[in-house]
Amino acid sequence: MPMPDSEDIQDRLIAAAVADSQSVDASGRSTRALVHGVKIRDLTLHTDERGTVCEMFDPRWAWHEDPLVFVYHFTIRPGWVKGWAMHQCHEDRYCLLQGEMKLVMYDARPDSPTHGQVNEIYLSEQRRQLVNVPAGVWHADENIGNKDLMVVNFPTIQYDHAAPDKIRLPLDTDLIPYRFRDVKGEQ
Repeated sequence: MPMPDSEDIQDRLIAAAVADSQSVDASGRSTRALVHGVKIRDLTLHTDERGTVCEMFDPRWAWHEDPLVFVYHFTIRPGWVKGWAMHQCHEDRYCLLQGEMKLVMYDARPDSPTHGQVNEIYLSEQRRQLVNVPAGVWHADENIGNKDLMVVNFPTIQYDHAAPDKIRLPLDTDLIPYRFRDVKGEQ
């Protein structure tokens, strides 16, 4: 069988290739459509010879209409996922402190303009941000880095130990159109 010439190989490769889609605009802002109600705020990291300071939440920013009422942090080990979970009464408001996380959201709210939409939001200690997960949106948190993930959560209600506002589904549910690959975890 004769060898195709190098120009023919290049033409076939280009014909089979798929061009990248735009992911950010000229100012560097993401062009992805977010699940209805999701807001993201970049946080500023102040650095000097002593170390760093990062302001995580300030009501004066008017980033979120609900007040600060409760704060906790959680960790996830490398290669693990926490989820699928959904809160019926409150929102989560995350600030990642350490590691790299993929936050996956699925909007199953019947009256939402983004009903049926899946979002993947990547959070990193290299670009600290606040991101909220609206009530009624299913979500899972995946550690995609190589060290423990540390996240601070500022939920919109205090935790009720007797009746937690959380329902769960297994990671491999057929009810959510998303699949995790090569991960460990349970709901």
